[in-house]
Amino acid sequence: MVRLLRGDGVALEPVEWLWPGFLPAGMLTLLGGAPGCGKTTLALSLAATVTTGGCWPDGVRSAVAGDVIVWSGEDPHTVAAARLVACGADMRRVHFVDGLSGPEAQAFDPGRDMPRLAATAELLAAPRLLILDPIVSAVAGDGHKSNEVRRSLQPVVALGQRLGCAIIGITHFSKGTSGRDPVERITGSLSFAALARLVLVAAKGRTDGEERRVVVRAKSNIGPDEGGFAYELERVDVAEGVAGQRARWLEAVHGSARDILSALEDIGDEQDGPRSDIETFIRACLADGPIPAKQLEADARGAGYELRTVQRVAKKLGASSRKDGMRGGWTWRLDDPGSGR
Repeated sequence: MVRLLRGDGVALEPVEWLWPGFLPAGMLTLLGGAPGCGKTTLALSLAATVTTGGCWPDGVRSAVAGDVIVWSGEDPHTVAAARLVACGADMRRVHFVDGLSGPEAQAFDPGRDMPRLAATAELLAAPRLLILDPIVSAVAGDGHKSNEVRRSLQPVVALGQRLGCAIIGITHFSKGTSGRDPVERITGSLSFAALARLVLVAAKGRTDGEERRVVVRAKSNIGPDEGGFAYELERVDVAEGVAGQRARWLEAVHGSARDILSALEDIGDEQDGPRSDIETFIRACLADGPIPAKQLEADARGAGYELRTVQRVAKKLGASSRKDGMRGGWTWRLDDPGSGR
């Protein structure tokens, strides 16, 4: 027999948030982006807010202050500690995963030891946030296989639910995915993003000759799935001879993650970056002469590029959109194949 639960016996409960709209309590949130965006620093800046009950980037004060657990497979504790101090964290509420207890020193393996971490975390006064950097280390098998990712991450999800603790899993973008849906750019199986209730993505580029960084919502099953904040990274002295990096939050940004990232990453004249990929695509489409605008739109979306980005790069290449007579449709053509280089 299978046990069934009738719908009217299910209690309706609101989502609990650490940072309303951006960081749900008791659930997994992914933070992805290309190298150099400062993803770890962003996560630690949010952790600092948790430890002090301070204000989030939108100015809303944290409803609670609590403990933070940090596991990093990439940075030593000293580097993370310097960043947390730079962010103003209450270091008495920060706990670094430093290995397993026992007669012999053993390293902590997030793909194997998550239940042991959950049992230890229950001893803390108020565990509010767990940072796993990178989240792929929690997968015991192949990170590109859906079943293995889901099976390995289930203890992570269970820990969050058991403790009511928000979890931030840090991850990277796959190479060569610029212009595509940001959720699809997350390294490994799509199950990483499927299991996360919310996905944040970070990006950097140049606007008007100045570097610009943003973090935006790319997916949310429990609230708005767009918009975010600009930020800067700055280094400050935290002790004699020791500097730490922190995030300085700037203005809110609006729109979908795909549009925001496409506009940001497309800027510049680099021939080995996102714009170069789109240039190659456009030249291939228009190599044999004019094509209907609807065909270019369909081909662009099929290739994973945002139409507005393709149109902008096409114009820089010397392409133009024209209407063929009174009754004809709109077409795109490359007027000067040598321009834009």
